[in-house]
Order: sequence, then C-alpha cells, then structure tokens
Amino acid sequence: MLLPLALVASLLVPAPALHVPGAEHQQLVRLADLSTAGGITDPADWAGLTSAALPAPTPVAGIQVDGYFPDSSRTNTNHGWNHDSQFVVRLPDRWNGGLVVAGSPGVREQYANDRAISDWVLARGYAFAATDKGNTGAQFYRDGMAEWNHRLTQLTIAAKSVVAQRYGRPARRTIATGISNGGYLVRWQLENRPHLYDGGVDWEGTLWTVKGANPLTFLPPVLRAYPAYLAGDPQAHAAIVAAGFPAGTEFLWDYHHRYYWDLTQRIYREEFDPSFDGALEAGTPFCASGTPACDADYDYAARRRIAGPAIAPVALTGKIHRPLITVHGTHDVLLPISQDSDVYAAMTPDRLHRYFRVEQGTHVDGLVDAYPDRLRPLAPCHRSAFVALERWLDGVTPPASATLPRPADVSTCPLS
Repeated sequence: MLLPLALVASLLVPAPALHVPGAEHQQLVRLADLSTAGGITDPADWAGLTSAALPAPTPVAGIQVDGYFPDSSRTNTNHGWNHDSQFVVRLPDRWNGGLVVAGSPGVREQYANDRAISDWVLARGYAFAATDKGNTGAQFYRDGMAEWNHRLTQLTIAAKSVVAQRYGRPARRTIATGISNGGYLVRWQLENRPHLYDGGVDWEGTLWTVKGANPLTFLPPVLRAYPAYLAGDPQAHAAIVAAGFPAGTEFLWDYHHRYYWDLTQRIYREEFDPSFDGALEAGTPFCASGTPACDADYDYAARRRIAGPAIAPVALTGKIHRPLITVHGTHDVLLPISQDSDVYAAMTPDRLHRYFRVEQGTHVDGLVDAYPDRLRPLAPCHRSAFVALERWLDGVTPPASATLPRPADVSTCPLS
C-alpha cells in the first residue's frame, strides 16, 4: 500500500530545496533507497508488468520529488490528493549525468514503470522522472489522449530543470522510454519534440495512424470472431489470425479477451468516435455481434471520416528526429506485432531506427510466470536495447534490426 507522503516525510531527513517548474504541489524527501524494495511507490500500479524472475533492485540513495501540475481532472487518488497530472522525480546521490523520462503504460499511474524501468536506470546512475499522463483509469476518454503528449513534454522540461538544480549542471543526456502507451509517447516525442531528447527506447509502443493500422482496425475483427472460435468454427480461427493474432498464441487469447480486447476497443473507440454508440458511454461490455452499436461490429474504414480527424492530432508519422530503438514481442496479442511495430518500422528512417522483434515475447511480462516454456520476458530485451542506445549516442553503431530467437537463458537478450 502507498503510504501518505506526509507520514513518510515525517520519518526522514529533509531534502534540499528544489523547485519543479509549473508544479501546483510538490513534496521532497531524502530516501536511503529510491527503488521499489524500500522507496515510495505503489506496487498495485506496476503489478503484472514484470516477471517474478526479474532481478531484485539495487538500493539507491537519493531524493524523491512527488507532486502534480495544475489539472482539473481527479482520477488519480495517490497520496490522497485526488488530482491528476501527478509525477515522480528520483535523483540518485551517485549521478551519471543522465535523465530518463517515461509516461505510464495503459491507463496506469505515475509509478507503473517503477519495477520495470526505474529500478534499473537508477542503479545505472540516471535520474528518473515519470508522469501519469494527465488522466488515468478506464474513463480516460473524458479528459482525452491528447493530454498525454503534453504532460510528458511538460514533465521533461520540468525534470531537466530539477536535475540542473540538484547537480549544478544540466543533464548531458535525456532518454525517453516507456511500455505500450508509454512507448507510443516515446515515438510521438521523438517525432514532435525531438529537441528535448537525445534518443528513446520504445517497448511495444501503441501505433495510431489515420489511414493505416491502429487498435480500432484489428480489435473489432477479433471480438467478432472469438465467440465462434470458442464454438469450434475453423473460419473464426482463420479470421483471428488474419486480424494479426498469430497461430500458436491461442493459449493467450482467453485471457486477453476477458481483460484486454473488449475494454481496450470500447474506451479508445469512445475517445475517437463517441457518436458510434449514441448516448452510451464506451458501449456495451462483451456485446454479441449484431447487437445495436456493438463494438464487435465497429468498422473503422466506414467510420474513418468521423474517427480519423480525432486521431489525427495524436497520430504517428514515423518521422523521428532522434535515434530510436524498438522492442516488441512476436506473441503480443494485445498489440499484434504485424499491425503495430512492423508497420511503424516501415514508416521510420533506417538511419535513426533499430527494431528488434522478440520471439515469444508478449505484451506484459507477468504472463511469463504462467507460461515459462512458451513465453519469455521483454524486460531483458529492453535493457539490452537501452545499453545499445547508450552506445549509439556515444558513436558506436548498434546492431542491425533483427528477430531475436529465444536464448537458453531468458534473463538475457543478446541483440546480435
């Protein structure tokens, strides 16, 4: 459980005065350990994103700043603040001169990256900052996805200032990284705000395009076909595979149907095409095809004149202006690789992008614990990609884009 910051702060040595530019509220504490093993975090926020075998974090002493920027929405209840646009900034005492910034995956909050990313980059000496993207939860569409990009930009600018205040000099390197929707943010920032970053590592970022692939093009077909597939219809199985969900991943389909496909389709469709279901908000859960205004029957091509203009402001173009490394699992059955990163890689300039397709990787590493012989974690591949980006920024050409076979030891992920 997340302890109130006021209680934690009362037990700790005060931190030096630092100011987060633009913050409406901030609280600073000095911690003997900034990691998830002993620091201020929320395990519920990162639950399921990592496998149990992920190495334990290294203790890192330093300063943590928690707070929020001005915002009118109140979906994030962390610290009892009931205020969105919350952020966390961690400043290790032993600093390597770099800053890593991230947005949360899915519709989670600012601590979602703590176990998968923050622990590891802090141990390498980086300062780390993360945002809740300005709105959280399954009703994020009430506030809108466009805010996500603004909030990561806002946090990056503010975190750069805090780093300079803390260490007496600016960060020599700023890297954006993130998972899923957080990976989408990396792509968007390197396309639209490249002056703020030196590079990025994209962990299965969500692809949004107006005229090509996006979740509204591949989720309705699988929602339509899945009930017939359960009834044994071979044509339904073929339809699911044709939508981008590979044969051989059937063992993952039931879990994703229950927890991901339906909800994801409805809330993103509500964001970009709210008139589809009339007065309903985010449609009818698990409706049968043929039901009026059922998301299983959503036809993006037919609705593009309505949904397309709403997607356009947040769409990706592939025109990145800083080095980017993408990792994506071939067994991802929320954002199927053929409909996402394969497409994005074809949109980007080769000289600035490396793309690693990870055999047997799926969308969340927590599922590796249930299927250790059929899945492998992506966290080691993210870490290898991060190191490759560091070397790239130092002038060492990274390995060529490739499909990465399963190694004998899945705690490793050699890129070549």
